[in-house]
Amino acid sequence: MNIAILLLNQGRGSGEVAREHVRHLIKMGHKVFFLYPGNNNEIKGAENINVQLHTQIIPVHEYLPSAGDKQKQVARMNHEEMLEYLVDYENALRKIAHDVDIFIAHHANLSCVAVHNIAKEINKPYVVFVHGTGIEPRYEKLWDDANWRMIKNAIIEAKGVLVTTEYVRDILVKPIIDIPNNKFLILPCGVDLEDFRPDNIEGIREKFDLPETYVICPGALTKSKGPQNVVEASSEYSDLALSVFIGAGELQEELEKKLGEKGKFLGFVSSEDKAKLINAATLLVAAPEKKEHFGIIYAEALAGGTPCVAYKGGGVGSIVTSTEGILTERNPESLGKKINYLLQNSGLRRQMAVSCRARAEKLYNYNELVQELVDWLQPMCK
Repeated sequence: MNIAILLLNQGRGSGEVAREHVRHLIKMGHKVFFLYPGNNNEIKGAENINVQLHTQIIPVHEYLPSAGDKQKQVARMNHEEMLEYLVDYENALRKIAHDVDIFIAHHANLSCVAVHNIAKEINKPYVVFVHGTGIEPRYEKLWDDANWRMIKNAIIEAKGVLVTTEYVRDILVKPIIDIPNNKFLILPCGVDLEDFRPDNIEGIREKFDLPETYVICPGALTKSKGPQNVVEASSEYSDLALSVFIGAGELQEELEKKLGEKGKFLGFVSSEDKAKLINAATLLVAAPEKKEHFGIIYAEALAGGTPCVAYKGGGVGSIVTSTEGILTERNPESLGKKINYLLQNSGLRRQMAVSCRARAEKLYNYNELVQELVDWLQPMCK
């Protein structure tokens, strides 16, 4: 197949999923057109296409830390603003459209509207990978009504809809967009099973001067990601383990003062170091304010054989079951007590670690996930 994959921007979580799909599709012999603003020949073997924007302001799904004034959330644009960007994406798609068998648009955003318009123009099939960040603003009374009608129509008329979890399908999409279950494919995010594996830890504790026992909390140091909840929870277990944070954000200084010598803030680290830090950790801990749609860090922890303790809710329960960790009530005290419990039960942690790796190999192997995607797409191209 010749497949076009369009992102609104370079992306983080969903962007990484798209990049892995591109790489694996190419390995399987498919031709892939990979489009987003700023694409500068990113992936070898792909037809990398830079979507030329009419302005230097990048459209985004949600605001990113430290992005300044170089971005604008599409959910806050008026109709005229969105239409101006829409032309940019349509122009990029139109140049390659006749060579494409099927389009994949990421996000319920202007990106899926652009794909809908071009695919309809040349009578080609398309699907939409709906991530929660495009849908959630509608629940917060955002999206210009005219913009939302275009997005909703693009999703309804798609040949199929991809989501990462039942939570996204049943709690975010279906209550506001009437789509039958048989149009959905639930396709989890995968994980790099080579980088994230229990024995890939060489030199990492020494590099960051870490003890044998520590809990790791990956993610931006912003309120929505919940590092403040982990800091509060640490009062229940700080005599047993150091809390290690990777990522940066506006809460860092405040949290460093609160945590003192009971924790470490490593800032941004390389992908290689991130994997090793998660693999070597005793537990992975997370307590986001917002219910996560999937949560790639949990799948990464499973692959690394690292049990998880996290807030329940959202899509996390589809990744972490009672054999890989503990999901707690959404308050720091409960979180901290469960972390304390697992830190004092090394035998249970060892059992969980084995289950973690087995579950990751079974459910989050990109080779198998992308084959499932291909099997779903091929009948749509006939």
